[in-house]
Amino acid sequence: MARHTRPRLAVWKFASCDGCQLSLLDCEDELLAVADQLDIAYFAEASRRMMRGPYGLVTIGACATAGGIQALRNFADVSEFAAAVYPRPDYLKTLATSTPISAHVLVDFELRGCPIDKGQLLEVIKAFLIGRKPVIPGHSVCHECKLRGTLCVMVAHGTPCLGPVTQTGCGAICPAYGRGCYGCFGPSESPNTAAIAREFSSLGMAERDIARVFRTFNAAAEAFRKESEAHGE
Repeated sequence: MARHTRPRLAVWKFASCDGCQLSLLDCEDELLAVADQLDIAYFAEASRRMMRGPYGLVTIGACATAGGIQALRNFADVSEFAAAVYPRPDYLKTLATSTPISAHVLVDFELRGCPIDKGQLLEVIKAFLIGRKPVIPGHSVCHECKLRGTLCVMVAHGTPCLGPVTQTGCGAICPAYGRGCYGCFGPSESPNTAAIAREFSSLGMAERDIARVFRTFNAAAEAFRKESEAHGE
């Protein structure tokens, strides 16, 4: 009788911070339940165990799914930045551009956020354990504001906010504290970025500032990239 092999979970870090990995560790009690259903085969942040694959591939976080904050290099001269910061820039080796993992290899699923939401992460893990597609909402942060009863900061105070074009996942934390959304979870499904850019302009925001609003954690995400280029130098 063949021995039953449990599913394996492996977590790799490439060129990101630890935020998304810590989101997994932050699951705490839920992580114990998950660990009972699978083998943590590789997770340098939490274990010395290293088991060989093959594995499926789920990219997590803005860095893996959209190039991350480091994708700002795509809009400028990296060598110029290096020369301004480092006394010996010739010692550095860096890629000319920052791109999502899906631009290079086949990805089974992308989970966005900076950092990711642990609830969404658990949904992805559970979905793959039972063999179904993860159910991750694609609506905007505005929907979350309505659920929380949060006053729209853009309508009430004229505060620029990316909430109408950003995918939910954070629970609309920033608007709840009177600040505009920064777009941490990337573009929502079918975002009307041109309309929100026109609204920013009507609030008195300069073209350069509109471009910068879209160039944060998900600067290389297609919808945000295109809109920023429409207002950039």
